[in-house]
Amino acid sequence: MVAAGATLWGCWSLFLRPAGLSGAQNALLALTAMSLPAPFLLRREALRNKRATAALVVVGLADAANVALFFAAMRNGPVSVAVLTHYLAPLLLALAAPWVLGEQPSTRALVGVPITLAGLAMLILQPGTAFSGLTAALGAGSALFYAAIVLGAKEAARAYSPLAVTSLHAPISVAVLLLYFGAEALPPAMLDAATLRVLVGGAVCGLTGNILFNAGLRRVPTAAAGALTYLEPLTASVVGWAFFAESLTPLGVAGGMLVLAAGAWVAAERRAPSRALLEAAPAPSGTP
Repeated sequence: MVAAGATLWGCWSLFLRPAGLSGAQNALLALTAMSLPAPFLLRREALRNKRATAALVVVGLADAANVALFFAAMRNGPVSVAVLTHYLAPLLLALAAPWVLGEQPSTRALVGVPITLAGLAMLILQPGTAFSGLTAALGAGSALFYAAIVLGAKEAARAYSPLAVTSLHAPISVAVLLLYFGAEALPPAMLDAATLRVLVGGAVCGLTGNILFNAGLRRVPTAAAGALTYLEPLTASVVGWAFFAESLTPLGVAGGMLVLAAGAWVAAERRAPSRALLEAAPAPSGTP
């Protein structure tokens, strides 16, 4: 489910590129689509879990900051630097999960994530690619908030369903984006083809992709889930090659294979159950 969710995220360009809207407009519409089930998902029992509810609010705030910083990195360019630094997030997750969630440290993740990042560099970097310190800083900032999203979602899942985690945080993100971008985030028309295309993308890649990811995240270690998120840029590269005539060099193919191999290696590591899983597990039969 984690891999399927990350793969769906890699298909965003099928909906966003033909629409031709700005990054802020795309983000607002996608999050709006993800928000649609929210009114039907509020439960008093879940709200009473203050820690999980606070984590859900953190996810909403972090998602808005992640989008704002990543789009700023993309605008500042070059795109390859923005993407590479944004995908420092799995390494941050591998380092933070033992401290935040009480999970067993993952040696494979600490070794595999830098290898996967190298494979991603082989996949997306082109000869003569420039480097921008500001772009790298913005991308790394988005990675920090992206890691906070995953950690917060894992904690929120103690009381909220995968659908609730996905949908209930989105209105918070929408509100923050409107405060930050203002009228720049509003689409030119609410019912034209471009707007509807992005809303459909929000339902397919955003809502469905996040439900799958959050459902899988409840059952796998955070470091493994983080490593599998590299399927998103890998899928995006394949989609760009197949549908938008983007180049995919032999070095890029080798990098993609390295991303797949390293991700599978990290995900296959056996670990003891996390503290959250132990606390959420039902008591054995006969136990008071």
